[in-house]
Amino acid sequence: MAKFKILQEDQSYTFRSYFEMTYEVDQILAELGYGFTSDVLELPKTGKSLTPFNQLQQDIQDSLKLIILSSETARREVIIAPILLAVARFCRCQIRLEYPLHVSNWLKGNLDYLLKSPQNFLVVEAKKEDLSRGFTQLAAEMIALAQVEEQEIVYGAVTMGDGWRFGKLAQATRMITQDIMLYSVPAQLELLLQILVGLIEL
Repeated sequence: MAKFKILQEDQSYTFRSYFEMTYEVDQILAELGYGFTSDVLELPKTGKSLTPFNQLQQDIQDSLKLIILSSETARREVIIAPILLAVARFCRCQIRLEYPLHVSNWLKGNLDYLLKSPQNFLVVEAKKEDLSRGFTQLAAEMIALAQVEEQEIVYGAVTMGDGWRFGKLAQATRMITQDIMLYSVPAQLELLLQILVGLIEL
């Protein structure tokens, strides 16, 4: 009996398509030629002073008192974009929004956020507040970026604004690891910033 295939050779899939699939992430990644595991990622943390981010912390806290995060637009404009723009300024790296990437008919679409540096970093905004499916989309994007940029290690994060989960792709072992830790904002903003800066400055 022929093995059931999730991905069909004659079909085209965008990164968003992977979010919309109801299959488990390990099943989907297996068809893309990668393994999957969940573990505690040992993420680098910068030792630099984060004093320049003090105003960001206050701005986010003040905004959360005034705005209910009931929409993707609210989460993006109040938390996600301000954090990533502040990190890009601090690290002096470019940030690209809705960045188009086409590797194949199975790996194409727009990357929500790409921080360009020697260690490129991806961020996917989890649609419908679904971090699990959002991670599947992130994994597909990391695979595509690893191939285009020929990076051995690719890091990324999926977020719904007030929660952030990291992922790591290791090209040598063709393995994608989902961090089991979830970082909350604003409570763990300082730790999140230490990690984001640490990853970009690897």
